[in-house]
Amino acid sequence: MHIQHLNGISPLAERYDVFLLDQFGVLHDGRRAYPGAVHALSALKRAGKTIILVSNSGKRAAPNEARLLKLGFDAGSWDHFVSSGEVAWRSFADMITAGRLRPGTKCLLISRDADCSAVESLPLTLTDSGGDAELVLISGSEGDRYDLDHYRALLAPAAARGIACFCTNPDKVMLTAVGPRFGAGELANLYEKLGGAVIRIGKPNAEIFETSLEFAGRPDRARVVCVGDSLEHDIVGGRRVGLATTLVLSGILKSTADLTALFQRMGVFPDYTIDTFCWG
Repeated sequence: MHIQHLNGISPLAERYDVFLLDQFGVLHDGRRAYPGAVHALSALKRAGKTIILVSNSGKRAAPNEARLLKLGFDAGSWDHFVSSGEVAWRSFADMITAGRLRPGTKCLLISRDADCSAVESLPLTLTDSGGDAELVLISGSEGDRYDLDHYRALLAPAAARGIACFCTNPDKVMLTAVGPRFGAGELANLYEKLGGAVIRIGKPNAEIFETSLEFAGRPDRARVVCVGDSLEHDIVGGRRVGLATTLVLSGILKSTADLTALFQRMGVFPDYTIDTFCWG
């Protein structure tokens, strides 16, 4: 399969009307915007494109948008923010309304930076013990602070009792100030190894892409491109719902020496690659 390498996103703006953009590894690294990313995002919007930010963040949309503004991105330079945490929150709210999830259910929330937005205003009771949890929600990882043994001790009692677990951030690797560390997706894998079952919400599953396309007004999929730095999540997920895909090489694949070998090994090929998310 021929993969076209681009110097920036301006050629994509000539070919596509709707952009589904990842944030971590594409727009920023969690601490600062990548060079040229703020300009490129605003330039896309000025060009009249519909921009949906699609993220495997376990946080809801509002805190993610607030972080983008803090990192210097222009207000109004995207149309909607769809996070896996937002999709999950809406699903839990629907389950409670339908009687499939009991108000007061004890929830063990595994998050980052004590973030509780994943369950904000839901009638759940938070617990810090896997021993009495009735629901486990993995929305983030602090793999830069704790090792897997810390999480193993926390999750094992719940997994042993067969407690349902939802993971709202399927990314197995995350970028941190001290380099790549294990993400929430790896904690979901750990829960399964401990004998529990996990429902994953987010890329590459189709639901979050379909939700994003709904926000975009159900466009012709031939005019939509999915842009991300993860072959496993962004490229696989985009292709799964019939979209063109662009792999950005500034994120988790930055140090990959042989991309062609990786594509062949995984059997996944993007339509385009770009070194960084810049106008170009």
